[in-house]
Amino acid sequence: MLLLFAEFLRELGWKIPLAFTYFSTRMILAAATALLLTIVLGPRFIKKLYELKIGQSIRSVEECPLLAELHGKKKDTPTMGGVLILSSMAISLLLWMDLSNVFTWILLLTTVVLGFLGGRDDYLKLRYKNSKGLKAKKKMLCQVGFSALIALYLLYPPLTKAGEKIFKAPTAKEQVKAVGTKTLATDEYIVRFYVPFYKGPVATLDGSLKILAFFLIIFVITGSSNAVNLTDGLDGLAAGCLVMVSLVLGLFAFLSNHIDLARYLNILYIEGSGEIAVYLLTLAGAALGFLWYNGYPAQVFMGDTGSLALGGILGVSSVLLCREAILAVAGAIFVAEALSVILQVLSYRYRNKKRIFLCAPLHHHFEYKGWPETKVVIRFWIVSLLFAIIAVSSLKLQ
Repeated sequence: MLLLFAEFLRELGWKIPLAFTYFSTRMILAAATALLLTIVLGPRFIKKLYELKIGQSIRSVEECPLLAELHGKKKDTPTMGGVLILSSMAISLLLWMDLSNVFTWILLLTTVVLGFLGGRDDYLKLRYKNSKGLKAKKKMLCQVGFSALIALYLLYPPLTKAGEKIFKAPTAKEQVKAVGTKTLATDEYIVRFYVPFYKGPVATLDGSLKILAFFLIIFVITGSSNAVNLTDGLDGLAAGCLVMVSLVLGLFAFLSNHIDLARYLNILYIEGSGEIAVYLLTLAGAALGFLWYNGYPAQVFMGDTGSLALGGILGVSSVLLCREAILAVAGAIFVAEALSVILQVLSYRYRNKKRIFLCAPLHHHFEYKGWPETKVVIRFWIVSLLFAIIAVSSLKLQ
């Protein structure tokens, strides 16, 4: 919005510093705006949640006796703090994003749809006693359906070209030794699959393999959304990891937006991907601000409203940047948490009710082993930081 206002003033003859139109400047300002808004609005928001008696539900004694004992004091802590995160992000994004960029609207749609889905889940848990919210199959179906629509838009050329009159479809430039650079349409670059520490795509899922790209996009977006949701079980755990992962992807988005830097680092140049960087830095700022109140002992939890939406944003961003593998590396904690639940369920079902972990997700396993909650969170943050560094190092070590 401020970009449009600055352009309007410039047409009237006002001298507006060009620095405010740079991606790097807007990344910093968007992150700072979201951070400050979350901290400033936090007290009133938390007070309102207490008045509405929107308390956190915990596992029952029958389901997890030790966990119910350890987390019993959290029962009345308000949840749905994701509303605070998403609201702060929305205000910051309206100020600093380019509202004519297609990436802005794809990520905004992701935020709204998955935020609403998570909000509905939280509402049902709070509205009806002993309710576990939306049924798992229904929630998964909604996530898969939305992810499929994103995949269809990116992979089906007629849909991409249909919107060019309003929003310019994303394009990329690939470095080719013989001819310099080659321009790729959306459906041509999105099917390229890159892995860290390797030059060029390891696979191009075009032609008859495009169906694999379709399912890969669905898997990444849905998996990322649910993985963050599963990680959100201890004070500050998910928020801290979200800050690190969004900063890593934001760096890749920023570098992918500069053709000279992309050529130097031998990565794909994606026109307009700087807007993805602005969006991700806004997420990082809001998550960091939320950590002010979500750190131990937490005054508020983000709930599914925040975790499903923020995880989905990471997934969609990695798909738009063709950096799905980088998301898996930088978000190693999210991957480990999701895998621990999958393995626990499979083991219980097919190994005569035997469990691999004392309790799943993984962070609860360490609580069962006697680790204090703060130790689990800090050590998981350290591991997350380590994998974030590994992900960034892949820019040069390839």
